[in-house]
Amino acid sequence: MVEPKHYAYSRNDLSGAVSRLSPYLTHGFLNVLDVASTMYHRHRLGVQHKFMMELGWREYYQHVHQHLGEAGMAASLHEGVLPESAYAQQLPDDVRHACTHVPVIDQAVSTLYASGYLHNHARMWLASYLVHLRKVHWRVGADWMYGHLLDGDLASNYLSWQWVAGTGSSKPYLFNADNVEKFAPAPWHSRGTLLDATYETLEILAHNSATVTQARGHSDAGEDEPAHLDAPPEGLGFTAPQADVVAGRQVWWVHPWALADVPADLPQDVVVVAALCAEQTQAHPWNARRWQFVGERMAALTPHRWWGKVSTLEAALAQAQSVHTVAHLRLPEMPSVSWQRRAAPRLFRNLDKPCESFSKWWVQVNKGVRHLQQLVYPIAPRS
Repeated sequence: MVEPKHYAYSRNDLSGAVSRLSPYLTHGFLNVLDVASTMYHRHRLGVQHKFMMELGWREYYQHVHQHLGEAGMAASLHEGVLPESAYAQQLPDDVRHACTHVPVIDQAVSTLYASGYLHNHARMWLASYLVHLRKVHWRVGADWMYGHLLDGDLASNYLSWQWVAGTGSSKPYLFNADNVEKFAPAPWHSRGTLLDATYETLEILAHNSATVTQARGHSDAGEDEPAHLDAPPEGLGFTAPQADVVAGRQVWWVHPWALADVPADLPQDVVVVAALCAEQTQAHPWNARRWQFVGERMAALTPHRWWGKVSTLEAALAQAQSVHTVAHLRLPEMPSVSWQRRAAPRLFRNLDKPCESFSKWWVQVNKGVRHLQQLVYPIAPRS
C-alpha cells in the first residue's frame, strides 16, 4: 500500500509513490471503501488528503456515467479546440508502432503494451500529443488505449480523454519537453523534438487544423501492437451459457467488475457463475493480457465461466430461482431474470442531480464531512 506522505508530493512523477491498485478497483477485487478504510486505520488519513481526492475522481466519473449513460460519455460533452470534423478517425501507424521519434510518446506506447499500465501523467501526455498535435479524435485514442489497459474503466477513460481534449473541460491540456523532464526519467526526455517548444507555440499548434509530426532521419518497423480480442482466447475455459447448471438454483453472478471473493452470506448451495456479455467485449475489446487477468480470477472463483450474447445469457439465467450480483452501470438489462442486486460499495454519497465538474461534486459530497471516519463508518439514519 502507498505511503500517503510520499504520495502527496511524488504522485506526478513517473517513479512516484502511486498505489497501482487501479486494475483491482476497476475489476472489483477491491472497492474504494476498502482502500479508504485501510488508509484510515493505518494512517488516520483525512478526507481532504490528495490520495482521498484521487479516489473521489473514480466515484465522480461513475456519477457522470450514471447521469449521461454510456452513449452520453462516448460523445463530446461540448465542442473542443477545433470542430469534430478536424480530427482523424484513425490512429497513426507510427504511434501504434511506437516509432514517432518523440521519445516520450514511444516510451509511453511501449510501456502500455509491455505492462498494461501507464502512469496517469504518461496517459495525459499521450492523449494530448494525439489530439492536439496529431489531430486524432479523442474517442479513437480512448478506445485504442482502453483495449490495452488492465485498469480500463470506460467512464474514467472516456472522461479523462475529454478533459485532455478540451471537450470536457474549459481548455485543452498541453505539455512540453520541460514538463517531461520534470516528471520522467531520461529515456523519456524529448529535447530537440516538436515538444521542445513554449506553451504559447503549442497552443497555436493545437488551434490549427494542421497535423504536426516529427521529422524522421530514418524509418523503422517499431513495436508490434498486441491484438485487441473481442472474444475470450482459447484456453481460458469459457463456454456458451448452460441453463441446466443454474435451473431452479440460487446463483451468484461474477461479472468483470465484481471479482471479489464470493460473499459469505449467500445460501450454502449457491451456484457461482462467471459470465461476460459478447456485445460488450465486441464493442470494447481487450488484449490477451487483460483477458488473462480477468479469466484467471474468474477461474479461481468458479468452474462455470460463460461468454455469450445478452439474449443467450438472459435465457440461461432466467431458469435460476434468483440471481444475486453486485450492481454495476455496465450490466445489461435482463428483465426475465429474477434479480437480487447488491449496491456496489461507495465511499461518498450518491447525488441525484448531475454535477458538471469534479470541484462542484467534491463540495457536495463532502458537506458535513469533517473526518474520514464519517465515511468509513457512516451512521445509519434513525427510523
